[in-house]
Order: sequence, then structure tokens, then C-alpha cells
Amino acid sequence: MTSCVAKEPIKKIAIFGGTHGNELTGVFLVTHWLRNGTEVHRAGLDVKPFITNPRAVEKCTRYIDCDLNRVFDLENLSKEMSEDLPYEVRRAQEINHLFGPKNSDDAYDLVFDLHNTTSNMGCTLILEDSRNDFLIQMFHYIKTCMAPLPCSVYLIEHPSLKYATTRSIAKYPVGKEFPPCSIDVYKIMEKVDYPRNESGDMAAVIHPNLQDQDWKPLHPGDPVFVSLDGKVIPLGGDCTVYPVFVNEAAYYEKKEAFAKTTKLTLSAKSIRSTLH
Repeated sequence: MTSCVAKEPIKKIAIFGGTHGNELTGVFLVTHWLRNGTEVHRAGLDVKPFITNPRAVEKCTRYIDCDLNRVFDLENLSKEMSEDLPYEVRRAQEINHLFGPKNSDDAYDLVFDLHNTTSNMGCTLILEDSRNDFLIQMFHYIKTCMAPLPCSVYLIEHPSLKYATTRSIAKYPVGKEFPPCSIDVYKIMEKVDYPRNESGDMAAVIHPNLQDQDWKPLHPGDPVFVSLDGKVIPLGGDCTVYPVFVNEAAYYEKKEAFAKTTKLTLSAKSIRSTLH
């Protein structure tokens, strides 16, 4: 049996809330843990709860100038600090200084970034690398701990759709041994916009049959949209897909009605490391 060996066990973990200031579950939990961290404290670990976008939290809005969860690319992180920069870019640089630097040995081992959605996705884990045995092992562990409650895995590994997330500043070693495992994931295929008229305005809404049907199979010919004059617009193509982020309110500005995904199974080798 082959296994992946991490050089060091996990030592530093951050728990982020308020990356989007109007997604309140993470805000409430992180605020609670900042007052009393007993629930998240573990011997031998440095666990740091952290409010990532305090100005947006104060205003209960998604962001102030731009989406904080899209600006952790190296270009933004390396810009000269200036009041002329968007607030979230400046905040990303501060977070990178505290929990990174990104891609460095000094970066935090793990970042748990807590979010909400207005779509009917339930508990969802977002995976960005289908070849990372540690991440697959961790997600398998979380899914197992949550059973029998469902917990889906959304794989956003796509060159044209990947974005620089808040959690991307962390690295991924491990602190115990896990046997080989496999998990089902839903890999993004493409993002689907609402039908629009010649002025660029929305000309249709999500069909009632699709509303709240995240993760459910959607077949060619199934109704997807209904126009303002009652015309039903079906799913095209020749393959079954699994919709996610259906009618997510925060994605109206991003021109995304839902994302098409395909269902895959990922496997991971065993992982082990030396505990200190």
C-alpha cells in the first residue's frame, strides 16, 4: 500500500467568517469563538477565529468595493498598499500578511472559510484540487462525521472558472494516518446565465420545477427557465447535469442563474505524518 507522507503535522488553523458580510452563520460562529474558544481549542494547535471583512459585516452587505473572495491572486497581493486600492484588496493584503504569505512555508496549514447561500444546497464543501490526497481525505472525514446528514462536495477545478479565494493562502499537511478513501464530487462544467433581452436585462426566471433542486439530476428537455410571457425554456445538450447554486441571490450581479456540474468519484491514497 502506498501513502503520502506530510513533512509536518498541522500546527496552525484559521476559521474565517464574514468573507461576505451578509452571510451571517460564519459571522455569528466566529464572533462566538472569539469570545469563548473552548469549542475549537485543541491541544497542540493554534486555532484562530477571524472576521475577514469587518466593514462589510458592519453594513451587512456582501462587500464594500469588490468581492473579497475573488482577490487573493498574486497580482492583487503584491500591489503597493494605497488608499486608492479597493478596500477588499487592501484587506486581502492584510489577511495574507497575517495568515500567509501565500505559497510560503510560513502560511497557515488550513483555513476553514464559512459561507451561506440562498440556494437549496444544504451543507457543501468546496474542493479546488482533485489531485490533492490530503483535501480528499479531509473532505471524506468531514462527510463521515456528518453522516447521516448529507454533505455534498462541489469541485471548482476548471481553468476558466477558478478564482483566487480567501482560503487559498493556506497549505495542506496532515497530522495523523488515514486509509485510502473515495468521495463523490460534483465538478463544475459551466455557469449558466439567465436569458436576456437585447438590452441585457433578464428576460426569464428559474422555472419552478428547478427551484430548490440543487444536486438533483437535470435531464435534456427538462424545464430550466420560464420567460416573463410564460414560455418554458428547457435544458439543451445531450447529457444529464447536476445544477448547483440555483437562483443564488448573490450571483445575480455575476450573471449566474446556476452552475452545471457532472458527478465524479475521486480516490485518495492513505496519508500519514509524524505527530509531535
